[in-house]
Amino acid sequence: MNILNLLLDHINYIGAVALFIIGLHTVVTHRNLIKRILGVNIMGTSVFLFFIAIGNVALGQPPIIIETGENVIYINPLPSVLILTGIVVVVSMTVYSLSLIIRIYQTYGTIDQEEIVRIQNEENTYD
Repeated sequence: MNILNLLLDHINYIGAVALFIIGLHTVVTHRNLIKRILGVNIMGTSVFLFFIAIGNVALGQPPIIIETGENVIYINPLPSVLILTGIVVVVSMTVYSLSLIIRIYQTYGTIDQEEIVRIQNEENTYD
């Protein structure tokens, strides 16, 4: 029963690690470039979940100062602020990567990585 309570207490961390492993597996095992970008986005989402889980405090209140005489425990707002920056970076990287994939498709006619390498090797042997 102690292990079950430990798992339930850290379910957010376990979820973040599981999402990261799913994203990493997608990046490593798929040849399709769009699927690889989706894997990177899943990994980014897992990092966001991890940072939000770090900022959570049991029985914590939002960091809004209210004039009360009691001691209030506040949730740390810094991870949430960092997540906003991270979202902008991941979205920008995704848009740039998708634009590169469009250009790769226009050049090679495929988005399969092994096919692109094969085409490049054929071009290099004719030079």
